[in-house]
Amino acid sequence: MLLSYINWNVDPEIVKLFGVISLRYYSLLFVSGLILGYYIVKQIYLKEKETVENLEKLAVFVFAGTIIGARLGHCLFYEPGYYLSHPLEMILPFKWIPGKSFEFTGYQGLASHGGAIGVLTALLLYCRKYKVKFLWVLDRLAIATPLTGAFIRFGNFMNSEIIGSPTNSEYGVVFNRVDLLPRHPAQLYEACSYLLIFGLLLWFYSKQIEKRKNGFIFGLFLVLLFAVRFLIEFFKINQANFEDGMLLNMGQLLSIPFVLSGLTLMIWKRKARA
Repeated sequence: MLLSYINWNVDPEIVKLFGVISLRYYSLLFVSGLILGYYIVKQIYLKEKETVENLEKLAVFVFAGTIIGARLGHCLFYEPGYYLSHPLEMILPFKWIPGKSFEFTGYQGLASHGGAIGVLTALLLYCRKYKVKFLWVLDRLAIATPLTGAFIRFGNFMNSEIIGSPTNSEYGVVFNRVDLLPRHPAQLYEACSYLLIFGLLLWFYSKQIEKRKNGFIFGLFLVLLFAVRFLIEFFKINQANFEDGMLLNMGQLLSIPFVLSGLTLMIWKRKARA
């Protein structure tokens, strides 16, 4: 039987501008995901006759919360020892090499759980400032978020990062930039799952939004997305050495509170609108 391994050896860098700034597939997909997510939420706002100007203000908060939260999440959850000793590298896309100069690295290392915390914090600030219902906003953003997440995981695939564990299946992917072992394409598992969740939430919104209290869709989003994240972690290699020997890795431990929070919110908001 012929093996069907896919040999993946794509250069993550598309082009280097001015010999210094690197344009990468990951960055392009990350931004594309955010733009598409914004477009989806904009259509929802227009359908509900909400002011788009309010959405533009919201987008600024969400973008800042995503980047800051995801960056700090990676630094503090996965490499606290290094980044607490090099705090400027948490917030600057440069690395100082002794005896040389600054090297532009971009923000290499973003954690989705940190991004989620960052977005929730940014939304609290936004809703407090502009007197908007917190759960109403969360329901609308929750619909588009899995779509953005899928694009980010496609970017991880282009980077040959967050790879899966070795597999005996004949349909594994060999990430040549890592090693020559066929592995689970965990990034694609996650991306495709997120696309399915996006479709489900969009359908649920179109059919059920008038029957549910604010917060139910967000609760459903938390349960579906982080349950998927928890399960797919079993197919991934650990992201940090300290996770070796742990029964559950950091990604799974961080997912559990989100799933429980989602279940609690769904139970609380389970009754139809009065």
